[in-house]
Amino acid sequence: MEAIRTEQAGCGGAGCACGGSDQAADTPRINGVALHPPGIPVDPGSLRELACAELLRQEAVRQGLLPAAEVEFAPELDAAQREIVEAMVERAIAVPVVTPEACQRYYEANKRRFVHGQALQVRHILFAVTPGVNVQALAQRAEGALLELLRKEVVPGRFGELARELSNCPSGAQGGELGWLGPDDCAPELANELFFQTDSSWGMGVHPRLVHTRFGFHIIEVQGRRKGRQTGFDEVCESIAAQLGLSARITATRQYLQLLAGAAEVEGMELEGASSPLVQ
Repeated sequence: MEAIRTEQAGCGGAGCACGGSDQAADTPRINGVALHPPGIPVDPGSLRELACAELLRQEAVRQGLLPAAEVEFAPELDAAQREIVEAMVERAIAVPVVTPEACQRYYEANKRRFVHGQALQVRHILFAVTPGVNVQALAQRAEGALLELLRKEVVPGRFGELARELSNCPSGAQGGELGWLGPDDCAPELANELFFQTDSSWGMGVHPRLVHTRFGFHIIEVQGRRKGRQTGFDEVCESIAAQLGLSARITATRQYLQLLAGAAEVEGMELEGASSPLVQ
């Protein structure tokens, strides 16, 4: 009887092999191969990278480029194996040639991105979005502060006071001062709003709307502006071609991975798949 009680208590428990099997079953899998051992926390971005790597490894095995092996967990490839996989991808994808005409069209559509030496003297108030924060209430609080600063009768120095009182950025202690910033000195969302929009030249003073970035909500005030010099197409055509070529390669690789995912059995995670051929 004692032996029976021990078996019943242990089955499925933390110290039982059954419990370990249940944990392993919960691990995301590609065609039955677990992407990582159980009990290891993996963020969504890293999990997607593991899934893509395993899709490519399995395809290389299917093509006979890598040796077949019975594995429980997705193995990490060595340098030589990674080269084999990369060569397989290069043969599989078709990257369109970037033409001078395509570069010219991109330049004309994005002239604001090719201004050399442009900068803004900026201060801000950051309302940081952190885990568990009520985003709607935070946005309303930020909007209230912005409306106060946009009033004609706002007291001089009020921006600095609110920055010291409300800002979640260390610059708040200096009244929100960030100094002179170029497009490469700030978050892409902020650079896009201040430098690259069609109304980016709205002028000096408090920005009339909140700017939302990965860090939270910003109230922005521009205190100075350096317009910079418009760079000619001939000066940037090579860099544009490289950028467009890289973008096309990324798109083609993503489509290839979608095809592999569409043909695979994916368990425990969402992975976009496709059933149609690569878009040329």
